[in-house]
Amino acid sequence: MISPNEIKTKAERKYFSFLQSIVQAIPFSRIVILGDKTYNKTTISDFQKESLALMNQSKEKKGFGFTLDYQTIKTKTIGTQQLPTSIYFDTEKDFLKFLGKEKEVENFINDWQTINTNFLELKDWLIKNPTKIIQHQGKWESILKVCNYFKNSPKPNLYIRELPANVHTKFIESNQSIISELLDIIIQNHINLNEKEFEKRFNLKFREPLVRFKILDKNISENYFSGLNDISIPISQFESLKLPLKQVLIVENKTTLYTTLTLPKMDNTIAIFGQGNAVTNIQNAKWLDDLTVLYWGDIDAHGFEILSRIRKHFKHTKSVLMDKSTFDKYFENDSGKPTTDTTTLNLTDNEKELYNLLKTNNWRLEQEKIPFDYVNRHFDNE
Repeated sequence: MISPNEIKTKAERKYFSFLQSIVQAIPFSRIVILGDKTYNKTTISDFQKESLALMNQSKEKKGFGFTLDYQTIKTKTIGTQQLPTSIYFDTEKDFLKFLGKEKEVENFINDWQTINTNFLELKDWLIKNPTKIIQHQGKWESILKVCNYFKNSPKPNLYIRELPANVHTKFIESNQSIISELLDIIIQNHINLNEKEFEKRFNLKFREPLVRFKILDKNISENYFSGLNDISIPISQFESLKLPLKQVLIVENKTTLYTTLTLPKMDNTIAIFGQGNAVTNIQNAKWLDDLTVLYWGDIDAHGFEILSRIRKHFKHTKSVLMDKSTFDKYFENDSGKPTTDTTTLNLTDNEKELYNLLKTNNWRLEQEKIPFDYVNRHFDNE
């Protein structure tokens, strides 16, 4: 025999479609719960215990909830008994009070009507996403203020916290997911479809990543940066740099780049901290096309994969201190991080040969393990 808890579980599964019927203005109709068609207990006491539990939770006893219809059935084990053959909620009140959802649905109706009144274009979204209306109860006044602002100003070109939407300064950041979902519909003709980040997708200003570089030429440091040699600037500013450079050196390891005993002074040169994503940050700096571009990474599979990615944008990039001779001289049997890259890499024949050796054996020589005097001699010969 079905239990009251099982009835509640089945009733909860019908709650979503009930909410949809409200949005679609479909009148309430009887909600039927399918129960057991057979009874397998062998003793009259078990039967009576289950039957009583079911009856005590029904509308007949509690004044609300599910109604039971019975049918007289003759059984082999417990004789002739009244078994429930139909379980249903006859009214909306019965259904909601049984689930404890009366207040929730009252708020749902108020929110749905407010959203629908202000944004008719969200009608289909409301039908498909009734539970999202409930998930954001208490926030809809602010959410709609934000949506209304974007509807009137679809290309703000402001930072998120500058938007004059009359909501808490952190509200949009804390509710980006639901706001983004709605704006995709409300201002669909003004969004940047290929962008996933909220600011870029909805025409807002955003905090740019920084490009960090070290100036290896003292004259450039003094003449252009008041003697500073460790600089971090936004990508857009880096792209418009105008310095008397002949070459740039991209270095992956922060220790190598910023330890004074590692990189030698080099005329007309800056060293860029790559961090594994250098190509993402500097790919649009077209002034690099006219310079010598050097890349110095760890001698491992990942180092050569990064080199290949850089060459996608700067084909003339040369690797330095990433050769078999350097590897054999200073390798100490260190293990690297396994790679599963299967793309065709843009490497020279010698680089490919070393790459395959490193990848097969999972070997690695970190660049900071190469002695300073060896590095200095190499760059003196460049």
